[in-house]
Amino acid sequence: MSYHPPKKILERYADVLVNFALGGGKGVQKGETVYLTVNEYAKPLYIELYKAIIKAGGNVIQNYIPDESEPYSKANSSVSRLFYELSSDEQLKYFPSKYLKGLIDETDHSIYILSDTNKHILKGIDPKKIMMRGEAFKPYMDWRTEKENRGKFTWTLALYGTPAMAKEARMPLKKYWDEIIKACFLDKKDPIKEWKKVFAMVEKAQDKLNALPIEKMHVKGPDVDLWVHLGHKRKWMGGSGRNIPSFELFTSPYWPGTNGWIRFSEPLYRYGNLITGIELWFKDGKVVKAKAKKNEKILKEMIATKNADKAGEFSLTDKRFSRITKFMAETLFDENVGGPNGNTHIALGNAYHDCLADDPSTLTPEDWEELGFNSSSVHTDIVSTTPRTVTAYLENGKEMVIYKDGKFTFLD
Repeated sequence: MSYHPPKKILERYADVLVNFALGGGKGVQKGETVYLTVNEYAKPLYIELYKAIIKAGGNVIQNYIPDESEPYSKANSSVSRLFYELSSDEQLKYFPSKYLKGLIDETDHSIYILSDTNKHILKGIDPKKIMMRGEAFKPYMDWRTEKENRGKFTWTLALYGTPAMAKEARMPLKKYWDEIIKACFLDKKDPIKEWKKVFAMVEKAQDKLNALPIEKMHVKGPDVDLWVHLGHKRKWMGGSGRNIPSFELFTSPYWPGTNGWIRFSEPLYRYGNLITGIELWFKDGKVVKAKAKKNEKILKEMIATKNADKAGEFSLTDKRFSRITKFMAETLFDENVGGPNGNTHIALGNAYHDCLADDPSTLTPEDWEELGFNSSSVHTDIVSTTPRTVTAYLENGKEMVIYKDGKFTFLD
């Protein structure tokens, strides 16, 4: 059954994304250009986003994508599935460098709306092909990161609920949308005002974390016994608007200092497949053992991709910040869930350069490598919502519990 929210809700959604999430809270400015990527099912939001950008004085480069077919059959296939079924290795590695470099040079912002109409569209596709394609497009992400480091590019992700998404979350579509509306404050008359309040709370916690001289952290619970080294010149980030919704505080750790194991309670939808029951073991920063109850082959193929066996992000969410309490079958929401225990998530693969305490635009690739910021074509967040305690070991030799019962202890 199809459902689309009222126009008023979509107008508020577009207002948040265009006039708040982008530009570090300042929104799109006159003369700036936005690369707008939206799938067919989300056309009602696409129209409101387009209008909001134009009203702000911005320009739009459109990337309007046809929906994937559902369910998949040979007679009614999807473009993305056909690509992997029919392409040679040479076609999988094709990278339109001049076009994509020009696109990066031309744009100031990016909005990407997630609206999967088939969460299992690549089921059965050889994962090596999917990883090969991702590796081919790594230069595009590097160019984006370099421009972002110079303060010349911002981006945001958001979700548009579809029947396929609601089905995976075991909710009626209307109920699924109710969760999106609540999480993004679209039930409020002025959602931007509400987001500013939340980000102020997130930034307060961020400032307190960044004031602590943390050397390493011990994450302990029934499903985890993991050591994470923060690293030199690191800072915690949150409340940036890159994701709507976003309630997390995250950092990119010194990857060689990750040791121990963790079991993830939440399923992972990745590469058009569902991976469940993920367990990882780290030694000296690298994944030395990986298990999954379902689609383990895809998990291991991802980890085998260059530098995807290392941690690029460590994140904690205080349950008091988040309005998300239900599993949504989409990482954008599930990595920000509150609930009884908050959440911990780790991203395998690429690190975030804005977690550097200095100006990121001044560093060379060799500098990033020396500081232990991981570089990979992969960035995959895996989430756990089970109980855990995080103890920080400070540079002065003291210990401090910074997270327990789903909350940052220093905010009590």
